Amino acid sequence: MTPQARGFVFERIAGSRVVATPAALDAACWPPDALAWRLAPDEVFVTTAISREVVDDPHAIIEPDGGFVGVWVDAGRALDFLERSCQWELPDERPAWAQGAVAGLPVKLWIEPDRVWIVVPAPYARDLEERLS
Repeated sequence: MTPQARGFVFERIAGSRVVATPAALDAACWPPDALAWRLAPDEVFVTTAISREVVDDPHAIIEPDGGFVGVWVDAGRALDFLERSCQWELPDERPAWAQGAVAGLPVKLWIEPDRVWIVVPAPYARDLEERLS
């Protein structure tokens, strides 16, 4: 079955991986239509293509990264799934960014009041689909 057949629409995320000094990442002005997820003190994943001018670090590494897929799931269904599959506490405030192992998969979450964007490395899309069903 395709992801759409079960009611899920997985979309590849054409983003950018940025490695730079923590100070440069803190000061960066990311595009307003993008999400910037801090993966480590010196690394950010941005959900769009970005240019070098965004980060004030002459040694910054900015590379396209299309290795993730995401699926929007309504909040009720997503939180039910996360309650039974996530061993760590989710943030209380919304919107919120979180990442960690969920149902044995490396997951990134963008949690909004009425929906959750569940993001996984592309090779895990089928596994996530099976666990969500």
